[in-house]
Amino acid sequence: MKLDEIQDQALKLSHEERLQLANALMKSLQPTSRPAAKRAGLAESLFGIAETDTPPPSDEEVREILDERLAQKYL
Repeated sequence: MKLDEIQDQALKLSHEERLQLANALMKSLQPTSRPAAKRAGLAESLFGIAETDTPPPSDEEVREILDERLAQKYL
C-alpha cells in the first residue's frame, strides 16, 4: 500500500480512530533506549536541593542584598 492510499484510508476513519492511529504512530517514533523511570528518579533526587533550615529573606532584605551587589559591581 502506498502512502497516498494510507492517507486516504486514514481520513475515512472516525475522529477517535484517527486519534488512536496518531498515538500509535507517535509511540512507534519514541526511542526505546531511554528508561522513563530513571528520568523520574533524577527529578525526585533534585527535589529540595536548595532547601535550608533558615527562613527565606524578606523583601526588604532582598532589596538590601541586591543594592550591595550592585554597589560592589559598579564601584
